[in-house]
Amino acid sequence: MVNRLLELAPNEGYNATPMPDIRLLRSNRPLARTPVLYEPGIVVIAQGRKRGYLGSKVYVYDAQHYLAVALPLPFSMETDATADEPLLAVYVRLDPTLAADVLLQIDERNGVVPGEPGGMATTKLDVALGETMLRFLDAMRDPLEAAVLGPTLVREVYFRVFIGEQGASMRAALNLDGNFGRISRVLRMIHSNYAEPLTIETLAREAAMSVPSFHLHFKAATNTSPLQYIKSTRLHQARLLMARQGMTAAAASARVGYESASQFSREFKRLFGGTPSEELRRMKRHFAVPEADPGSSLYVSSH
Repeated sequence: MVNRLLELAPNEGYNATPMPDIRLLRSNRPLARTPVLYEPGIVVIAQGRKRGYLGSKVYVYDAQHYLAVALPLPFSMETDATADEPLLAVYVRLDPTLAADVLLQIDERNGVVPGEPGGMATTKLDVALGETMLRFLDAMRDPLEAAVLGPTLVREVYFRVFIGEQGASMRAALNLDGNFGRISRVLRMIHSNYAEPLTIETLAREAAMSVPSFHLHFKAATNTSPLQYIKSTRLHQARLLMARQGMTAAAASARVGYESASQFSREFKRLFGGTPSEELRRMKRHFAVPEADPGSSLYVSSH
């Protein structure tokens, strides 16, 4: 996998593949702990190491462990990498339609995987998933193989993850099952309407829960409060608007729903540790901004 990724990901930062939901990441330097927002997906690392911090928990994903994210989650992350041994990783954005189809086929054959759902977890990379990823990278080297075999191999990646330890989390989030699934539905609503006024009462109704019950289940799924989650989503989106579209801080803050530019600046600095201009310089310096993905309503920042 390392040899294939060195070939397929020559540039530091994000490298595209013929499959729109899969990108290859290379980092030739360590990246200090920084806030990120991951959308549902899978990160398989061939070389290097990342650590994700969510509340009091630390998630280490490296050549032996992959990261599975069932819900869009804001957390902080740091990267271990050097020029001699760059971080090399495959990021798979979860396509809800394809995922639902694979899960349906598993369920129809009584392959339901029991387990407790969670928003994010690291799991040991088993031989079967590792071999699937290697065959996928091999196929990406040839346009014909990528076109013909790529979709089938992506489907196989989904299958390997869904029958593994993280199957329960992915199933609950995608099928909107139980309390975990209800919170997943609310998160989708937030990401579709983050610039609008969102009250706790409105979100609780969307989840079909009382306000106290909603707070409890939201915190259990995301490790943060609903208001903090909304604030983090707005700030991440504003940062991306400034980085991708060259918006001013004032314009970006208004676009994501802030009425006060000064409040936006204070909260931006509190989350990212610097002013908007300082953060943009840092992002450009570390190649942290992926190209826009038209298939996604979210984004993944600073892998």
